[in-house]
Amino acid sequence: MSLEGLSPVRSGNVSARFSDGMLITPTAMAYSVMTADDVVFIDAEGAPQRGGRAPSSEWHFHLAIYGAKAEARAVVHCHSTSATALACARKSIPAFHYMVAVAGGQDIPLAPYATFGTPELAQAVVATLKDRRACLLANHGQIAFGETLEATLDLAREVEALAAQYIAVLQLGAVHILDDEEMGIVLAKFETYGQQLVLPKPQRPARAKVRPS
Repeated sequence: MSLEGLSPVRSGNVSARFSDGMLITPTAMAYSVMTADDVVFIDAEGAPQRGGRAPSSEWHFHLAIYGAKAEARAVVHCHSTSATALACARKSIPAFHYMVAVAGGQDIPLAPYATFGTPELAQAVVATLKDRRACLLANHGQIAFGETLEATLDLAREVEALAAQYIAVLQLGAVHILDDEEMGIVLAKFETYGQQLVLPKPQRPARAKVRPS
């Protein structure tokens, strides 16, 4: 995240569902010096492990997402430049490009502003992600969740790329938004998009030859 510019210096945080709680990156620690021993376990009640580092201040919305989304196995929050610029302008990402469907709907919505590290922000995030896998956070950044850490990081990359493209289109003038009908078609196609496992056709068992008596 840091090397790619998704989360400069110490910004952003990452978590993964684990046991009855989650593992999350520590607060205010550069990714370049972080080791596995620095990662913090927080149980389902929000209690961090004793004797370890302090967890990210944003642990509230990570835990809230796991509580609300059974399919969520990992969460990535970052302050990527273009997504953060749109979030600070209080703009969501509409269906200017069909790829906004990667977030699970017809747009990438904007969660209302709330102070970082608060239960209020967690509530706003969960409400905004009701039927989405990613969203922008007003005056803050972006957040994504998925079934694996790798897939979630890829989604965060997609959100940043779309945000950069949308900003470029806004600079050109009129934005042409795909209508709900077309996005419905796109979303249906996305359900089977990508590398699908093709199973071999079942072989019929050979019939035993019966010799005439």
